[in-house]
Amino acid sequence: MLSADLQKALNKQVKIEGDSSQIYLEMASWAEIQGFEGIATFMYAQSDEERQHMLKLVRYVNQRGGVADIPAISKPDLDHTSFKTLFKQLFDHEVYVSQSINDLVHISLTERDYATHNFLQWYVSEQIEEEATARTILDKINLIGDDKGGLYLFDNDLKNFNQQGKTNV
Repeated sequence: MLSADLQKALNKQVKIEGDSSQIYLEMASWAEIQGFEGIATFMYAQSDEERQHMLKLVRYVNQRGGVADIPAISKPDLDHTSFKTLFKQLFDHEVYVSQSINDLVHISLTERDYATHNFLQWYVSEQIEEEATARTILDKINLIGDDKGGLYLFDNDLKNFNQQGKTNV
């Protein structure tokens, strides 16, 4: 059985993962409108992945005797002034998600809920990957600068990113 505090914290994470999906979806739509097919493809796939993270949490809460709280969808508030700004927001958001997961791990250990601690280890590993991916993409955008040809090649590389695997950005 989940404690009331842990259930509340896990439900907060359900919302965070749902919000993450919406952030990626907003970015995908924006990139698609701008004509960046690769960035849009990458972002749509990431949005789907974040939704799966949310569903995994929902199922876990329910399986442990809790009640998963399905959050309302919120419209992301993003600054679309540049790709660099957009990806910086994405990186900052992934750092925020990592901190939230770490907080959950702390609560699970404090409560000696080792089943939840074990369950959360997947999220810990996933966030290491998510932050690294966002950092790598941001680094590449910084290298490209204002080079339109570089941005074209970067967009083209991202088109195949999810098929190749996250470590190949």
